Amino acid sequence: MNDSVVRLRPSVVDAYSLRASSQARAAALVSIALLLSSCVLQSRSDTPAGESRPADSLREAHGRYELNRPLLDFYDTVLVLTHAGESAPPAGSALRPVTVAQAADTLAGFDVVFYGERHDHAGVHLGQMQLLRELHQRDPHWVLSLEQFERDVQAVVDDYLAGRIGEATLIDKGRAWNNYATSYRPLVLFAKDHHLPVVAAEAPGWAISCVGQWGPDILGQFTALERAWVAADVHVTPGAYRDKYLKFLSTSPVHGGGAASTPEAAAKAQRSFSAQAARDDTMAESIAGALQRHPGYKVLHLTGSFHSSEFLGTVERLRLRDPKLKIAVIDPVEVENPGAPGFAADAVSGGTVLQLIYPIPEDHVEGEDTGAMMTKMTHVHEANRCKYPLPKSADPVPEGHAPVQRAD
Repeated sequence: MNDSVVRLRPSVVDAYSLRASSQARAAALVSIALLLSSCVLQSRSDTPAGESRPADSLREAHGRYELNRPLLDFYDTVLVLTHAGESAPPAGSALRPVTVAQAADTLAGFDVVFYGERHDHAGVHLGQMQLLRELHQRDPHWVLSLEQFERDVQAVVDDYLAGRIGEATLIDKGRAWNNYATSYRPLVLFAKDHHLPVVAAEAPGWAISCVGQWGPDILGQFTALERAWVAADVHVTPGAYRDKYLKFLSTSPVHGGGAASTPEAAAKAQRSFSAQAARDDTMAESIAGALQRHPGYKVLHLTGSFHSSEFLGTVERLRLRDPKLKIAVIDPVEVENPGAPGFAADAVSGGTVLQLIYPIPEDHVEGEDTGAMMTKMTHVHEANRCKYPLPKSADPVPEGHAPVQRAD
């Protein structure tokens, strides 16, 4: 999602409906379609230059980069190697489009690769699967780390990988997102088939709601087991990431927009940032722990792009835990016009690799009734409501406070 756009986290799947045969057949058909699209796209992207179209290239003009061809459809994406974030980029390196295989040649040299995503973009998810396959071909020692599963269901994920439970149980007990079948199933199945560890990296939603409602002090009321589901250290200090998040809040239509002009509003914004930081620190701690448990392995972490873009968020928190790690970021960039795709020069700093993607359609048009969306958001918030009361050390929170805002 764009930094200034709120998108709802996918809701928990209705396990009963997943067992219905019609739904199962539909999911199977979608998966087959994804597989066929992958084959078509791979053959299209791997076509030698000169046979069907010229190789992808970029032209710089007036502070922008423009691709030499249109994006053909929603699945069609282009990777652009920037070498941003590298302390010593290769000599003679320049901004250039690359194939998935060429990107993997570069990314295989990193300890951790963050693949920032738009959660509901099929082209991004197809690229993730293609990259995991290419990375594995170069080195079989990879860990798949997922924001999309929470720490308290790690045992469920492990049972699925070991064949002790089926997919329906994984989806139900693991609280899989409702786009699991079409977006994350291919990656998890690949990991299962090739015996790769999979990390449920995120903190539980209800725990994040607690921090957003009451502030970090609420963590002191958690049981020892619950406390282990959130990072031991949560960094809420000022900096570029905090500024970016507060800007997101000020432009969020759900949050109400506008700057935090009163002490009460400023305190609420700080609590919201604390919740965001708890998510980032938890994922960073999960990645660091995976590297410690699996010496010699590398990590591919899938996450909403807000958490990794510009090497902020989870990335900077992982570096706090291990400054020696070599970290790469793939950052999605929605082009404004797929017929003449381009991006601003300042987007280059977003990642080691940019992924130019077809724009996601607007959720609503001007004047459309958005009541159903607001109702859905309220239901998601209620499902993740904090079960603990206000800690004694925290400031009172007015009744009717807004749901914690996710920046993905």
